[in-house]
Amino acid sequence: MLLKSWEQLPEDMRTPAVRPYYERLQKKKAGLIAKRAGDVLLSAILIVLLSPVLLVISLVIVCDSRGGVFFRQKRVTTYGRVFRIFKFRTMVSNAESLGSQVTVSNDSRVTRCGRFLRKYRLDELPQLFNIFVGEMSFVGTRPEVPRYVQAYTEEMRATLLLPAGVTSLASIEFKDEDTLLQNADDADRAYVEEILPQKMKYNLEYLREYRFGYDIRLMFQTVAAVLH
Repeated sequence: MLLKSWEQLPEDMRTPAVRPYYERLQKKKAGLIAKRAGDVLLSAILIVLLSPVLLVISLVIVCDSRGGVFFRQKRVTTYGRVFRIFKFRTMVSNAESLGSQVTVSNDSRVTRCGRFLRKYRLDELPQLFNIFVGEMSFVGTRPEVPRYVQAYTEEMRATLLLPAGVTSLASIEFKDEDTLLQNADDADRAYVEEILPQKMKYNLEYLREYRFGYDIRLMFQTVAAVLH
């Protein structure tokens, strides 16, 4: 996985605020190649090993509530490209028309099965397919919906230099994000104005300090955080 040349970046990313992050990543070419190779190899192995688990979860979801097995939603990844993220469905089938695009604690849209899947992050398992095809990485900035990306500052757009990730330091620090938004009058607005800027501090730090070994450490930290 190599960065595009500066001239090939989208116009809204060719800014002085993004340039320092781009130049740092340009010096990490070997690490970026290792990152992509690791993503392909590990996601392929996990898809095979976890296929029975994926099947069982699919059956439980179908038996628990009406609707499909998977939840697919438009998200934004490298260079602002829109893709459809895969997740196990944890909400009622028409959840997006019933509330905000972020989930709050005790959200009535979440199904019984969905609460368990969310608690242990099992709803994220289908993203192994997103990783395998190159739309995501194991570690990186969590992919946001397009409307939230429109609220990015110029510096925040530097996070789009690398693929969106399943986990990150921001994901670990804000693993109870739904609780933080529970009492907000407008959850979407509170997320953009309060939560997103704080998460982006961690995401931008990741870009500044990027190295392949740090990815591995974050993956172990994520497992520990979920189990805790």
